[in-house]
Amino acid sequence: MPQPQNQPVISSAPAHPPRIVVIGNGMVGHRLVEQMQSQANGADLQITVICEESRLAYDRVHLSSHFDDPAPDLALATAEGYEGSGVQVIYGKAHGVDTAQKTIQVNDQTIHYDALVFATGSFPFVPPIPGRDAPGCFVYRTLDDLEQIRDTARGVKSGVVIGGGLLGLEAAGALQKLGLTTHVVEFAPQLMPAQLDPEGGQTLRRTIEDMGIGVHVGKSTSEVTLSDSGRVSGLAFADGSALAADLVVFSAGIRPRDDLARACGLALGKRGGIVIDDTCRTSAPDVYAVGECALHDGRIYGLVAPGYGMARVAAANILHGLNLCDGPATFTGADLSTKLKLLGVEVGSFGDAKGITEGCRTVSLSDNVRGTYSKLVLSADGLRVLGGLLVGDTARYNDLLDLALSGTPLTVSPETLIVPPLPGRAALPTPTNALICSCENVRADAVCAAIGDGARDIRALKTCTGAGTGCGGCVPSLHGLLQSELRRLGETVSNHLCEHFAYSRQELFDLIRVKGHRAWDEVLSAHGTGLGCEVCKPAVGSILSSLHGEYVLKPQHAPLQDTNDAFLANIQKNGTYSVMPRVPGGEITADGLIAIGEVARRYSLYCKITGGQRIDLLGAQRDDLPAIWAELIAAGFESGHAYGKSLRTIKSCVGSAWCRYGVQDSTTLAIRLELRYRGLRSPHKLKSGVSGCTRECAEARSKDFGIIATEAGWNLYVGGNGGVTPKHALLLAEGLDEPTLTRTVDRYLMFYIRTADRLQRTSAWLEGLEGGLDYLRGVIMDDSLGLCADLDAAMEQHALSYEDEWAAALADPATPARFRTFVNADTRDTGLQWVEERGQLRPAFAHELTQGLTPLPMAGGDD
Repeated sequence: MPQPQNQPVISSAPAHPPRIVVIGNGMVGHRLVEQMQSQANGADLQITVICEESRLAYDRVHLSSHFDDPAPDLALATAEGYEGSGVQVIYGKAHGVDTAQKTIQVNDQTIHYDALVFATGSFPFVPPIPGRDAPGCFVYRTLDDLEQIRDTARGVKSGVVIGGGLLGLEAAGALQKLGLTTHVVEFAPQLMPAQLDPEGGQTLRRTIEDMGIGVHVGKSTSEVTLSDSGRVSGLAFADGSALAADLVVFSAGIRPRDDLARACGLALGKRGGIVIDDTCRTSAPDVYAVGECALHDGRIYGLVAPGYGMARVAAANILHGLNLCDGPATFTGADLSTKLKLLGVEVGSFGDAKGITEGCRTVSLSDNVRGTYSKLVLSADGLRVLGGLLVGDTARYNDLLDLALSGTPLTVSPETLIVPPLPGRAALPTPTNALICSCENVRADAVCAAIGDGARDIRALKTCTGAGTGCGGCVPSLHGLLQSELRRLGETVSNHLCEHFAYSRQELFDLIRVKGHRAWDEVLSAHGTGLGCEVCKPAVGSILSSLHGEYVLKPQHAPLQDTNDAFLANIQKNGTYSVMPRVPGGEITADGLIAIGEVARRYSLYCKITGGQRIDLLGAQRDDLPAIWAELIAAGFESGHAYGKSLRTIKSCVGSAWCRYGVQDSTTLAIRLELRYRGLRSPHKLKSGVSGCTRECAEARSKDFGIIATEAGWNLYVGGNGGVTPKHALLLAEGLDEPTLTRTVDRYLMFYIRTADRLQRTSAWLEGLEGGLDYLRGVIMDDSLGLCADLDAAMEQHALSYEDEWAAALADPATPARFRTFVNADTRDTGLQWVEERGQLRPAFAHELTQGLTPLPMAGGDD
């Protein structure tokens, strides 16, 4: 087999700027473009990206969050960003690569290159079984795949994922988010066979089954069975058993996308993959490969971190051949350690996790009560950590990974490393040069060096070191290291809100409360300097609203609000707004549904049911907002505060009123609490859930405060959240009657509002409380600080002073002028571009406009 050659990229500099073509625009392909731009030191490069998907690079690591509400923006690149940095994007599928002539065919174009990079990634493996192409069968790889799954899921009840690995479990979580009865089928005798041992797989299985997902291991699927109409009806297994399902997702592994490389004669591995050497060069001159399509030293890496490493190396060697950077770079392999959260379950695998080193020993702890499993693989003498597994609790992952990578001799008994720590226990004996970011392989010394060179905030550290630019999970550690290093350097670590206020948010809150300030000018004059900024103005506005509950668009308050609060609506990507009326507890009448539907039809609004049991109306133009809300208020609705840092929603199940398992009336309680806390301004948005039994259909333990019914009363959980860093809420109190529950929640929310930092979630706030949950119980239940009467009074004042913001806006004569699109004309914005999708209008994507799509008109209230 021909092997990659160690030749320079370009033997002589071309007369034109170097033409570098990248085939593929996934996460690794995009990182390669970034690396070439950052390493080129401003040199003129002609970079062309060939993108086969309809959208540019996006975050596949967090693909399942596409079904969250609200769905995060996963985009890593934009057309405007690429254009601004001189990167040309061609949408289409590359073909006809001629490595002798250095040309590529894309659509009807012929592109010349000086250096070519394959970043074509991989494709899902679909077992060759009958029925695999039937309607209702999908793979789980792209956002388009997810959209197709979501469309089909609307009309079915159950789904099954074939494959119990990392991506298979992610897919199962996505199906469950879509409301389907979900099953996972795995050929191996355990889940995640590539990462876990049998005991770890069994622990993971128990936890996932407790979530209501069916797990079927040791099953060989022989056929996708079909109904009389030709659609999926289930799976048949080789052992004669069967499983009914309406939708099938294949997630049985990946295969490198090497068909284009094969066609142009590049060396491939026996089982596929483009062969590369340590410089990421292929067997053809000036041709490289990175990511999941590349075969290095006989291995395909299916993780993003090794792909990023290849991107860095390939960029360096391309530029080195052009004399644009110093010295060649090499890729010598990558650590396959991973820490993930699958279906809310933490899983970590590092080093020799399976214990294949000759003479190694193991120590393990299986805790079926907590649902955790920990295992360490040790050297033959028991003095060094070689690897390990963590299921259910990965709090010590970074420390244990460091022990494995550094080979530091143990100074404590190995079993103490996996026993849950007790209060006051000493920290693990980790190396001083700790691993901070495993995605970018950034250690503490690199971060400290950047701080020593002048980096003074997280943004600067990301730019200097790359830490925090991958999955983002290390940002809290990065922030902590920044703070501690600045203290070590003798610098004052400021907790100031911003340059205009020499106080933390908590200190400023107390000053405003004690002094009785009611307006920005009073606060700034008494405690600040300068004119204020985009940080302190909204923060002070929020504090004033929390304390006094006044209409946020009163003349003295309006200049403090950010864009969303300024127009009492969420601004969207195309400059329109979303409208979300409050639907307490998710309960709505038929007349209410009809009223919302009529408004949506009249103003051509896109309708979306949210995960918080509300109806989101998207695409409203600013000047239509008052008219839309006038109709909604006339129909009995009020603001849902989806735009504010305030209570968003209290989700509920139907509880004992309807459900045969319900033990308490969860819907009524959810409505009462939502009406009590509506409009409560806080440091961050607040979400809640009330479940009528321990089956937990309202997902109360993923909320800032959640309530679960039992026969003995209500259990109260606090400090949970979803999002990028999910947290399970912790049990604060149990068996509460409704008055005690309400009083406890009152105090919890008011104590959080008074003491949390700006934009700090309740989970991070609770973790930062010295004494944690016990301290919180003491303050709000035992009145250890003597604050309870004050907290009670503050919440009662809020409940009594509540005023619907949109009703106040419509009563204000200045409202029409505030919501004009143009300050000097009553003209509407006619530049918005729309396309129809699934019977509704949505904003047109940039590539759709460049392809000549005819934009659709956007209707207005009276147009």
